[in-house]
Amino acid sequence: MNIGDTLAPLEIPVSRTLIVSGAIASRDYQDVHHDAELAREKGSPDIFMNILTTNGLVGRYITDRLGPGAVLRKVAIRLGAPNYPGDTMTLTGTVTALDGNTAEIRVLGANGIGHHVTGTVTVTLDTAPDGPAAGTVPDSTLDSPEGTP
Repeated sequence: MNIGDTLAPLEIPVSRTLIVSGAIASRDYQDVHHDAELAREKGSPDIFMNILTTNGLVGRYITDRLGPGAVLRKVAIRLGAPNYPGDTMTLTGTVTALDGNTAEIRVLGANGIGHHVTGTVTVTLDTAPDGPAAGTVPDSTLDSPEGTP
């Protein structure tokens, strides 16, 4: 892994089921996350995803891309454009810093109306007993900039 490497993107279909189940799983019972009529009364065109679901999806993106030895140390995100049902959020990531087996990755999540989430994730690539060596990332999950080995 090198600074500037990009993680393969992940497209997540934003369904009504994902929004509602994420809100329920995170015990966020605000009506704007499950009741379209009340969401419209409050000025939103539809229900929208909560931050805890987004946070979980960002964590999933990083651990799916970096493998079973990846341990999330810090996730710092900011929400922008809402995720509404019927849209697709595409998560992308770029390695911005390395310190031993710890990496900082800049994450962006874009949907049809803009950036839904921006942030950074600090992750340690630990060695599992039968897993890859520390700092090893499966080649299929990284896209190195041209000219970078």
